[in-house]
Amino acid sequence: MKKKRVAVAMSGGVDSSVAIALLQKQGYDIIGIHMKLADIPFEERQNKSCCSLDDALDARAVCNRLKVPFYVIDFKEEFKENVIDYFVQEYVDGRTPNPCIMCNMKIKNKFLLEKADELDCDYLATGHYARITKDLLKKRLQIVKPIDLYKDQTYFLYGTPSSELPKLLFPLANYSKPKVRQIAAQFELVSAEKPDSQEICFVPQNYRDFITSQLTSLPQPGKFVTTSGEIMGQHKGIPYYTVGQRRGLHINGGEPYYIIRLDNKKNEIVVGKLEETYTSEVFVSKVNWVSIEPIQEAIDVTVKLRYSHTGTRATVIPQNDDTVRVVLKTPERSATPGQAAVFYHENVLLGGGWIDFVK
Repeated sequence: MKKKRVAVAMSGGVDSSVAIALLQKQGYDIIGIHMKLADIPFEERQNKSCCSLDDALDARAVCNRLKVPFYVIDFKEEFKENVIDYFVQEYVDGRTPNPCIMCNMKIKNKFLLEKADELDCDYLATGHYARITKDLLKKRLQIVKPIDLYKDQTYFLYGTPSSELPKLLFPLANYSKPKVRQIAAQFELVSAEKPDSQEICFVPQNYRDFITSQLTSLPQPGKFVTTSGEIMGQHKGIPYYTVGQRRGLHINGGEPYYIIRLDNKKNEIVVGKLEETYTSEVFVSKVNWVSIEPIQEAIDVTVKLRYSHTGTRATVIPQNDDTVRVVLKTPERSATPGQAAVFYHENVLLGGGWIDFVK
């Protein structure tokens, strides 16, 4: 019987390296694919990025060690159009982007999956810490949090179309990070002690400098104003700030001020005191329901308003086909337009969407 063939997305890090080793041990026919996404000069690379030449060499070394074919796919044009341009435009529009989610949605879940099909692969595997399980009652696949909740990456996967779940594998679902490093050492993989990637891979320096380098004209200074309209000073340009920010505002007035809202149409940044940063309602658009059918009535969930958020109880109320209103049981600080609101029931990732505005 012919072995099932799996394309494994190889970042060059320890997670994808162990993913390929585990799948090979399970008897799959494996190929490794490294995506070339951006050219970053050596002297400007982040210490913990995942887009450097070193990462490609490490991915190749792992495949050589395990004696599996290795391919490098040039997705620079697609990455520029779908991730980098999006990243810059969101800041220009006064929103705070999440490029890792967009990369999963547009690059891995689209272009890379298409390439895997072209290479006659049955599955695409990645080193994400997530699980795919089957809801026996509803007879559909679901994305579920992994065993290692500390490394849970399901937040970044909410945009996965449910139709693609049968083609995806997450080999690290049942492993903790320390165990993954132990396995890498056992296989003598070059990435065994490699630090985790923690930075935005394509931003070589401070993100404000990067945004400036991508714009054809410099952002214009404008006013800091309070929620009552009082002018508090001058900002350097909408793209250089984000909701919830306190440092670097250089506003005098006793208590610290925080950014409440960015208005790129008026070129104003609304600031306020700490108590004014709390939100009770969040409006979310372009919602994708990955593990359940699109909701027709209100449901209770746990919602994460950003990756580092521990989650809070909320009610999700459908507004139309892909827009919902999220009513928080307890007000939360600094819900940020441009970030993702991601919905869970216990450990099951239900879906999510982009935060449009808060109330």
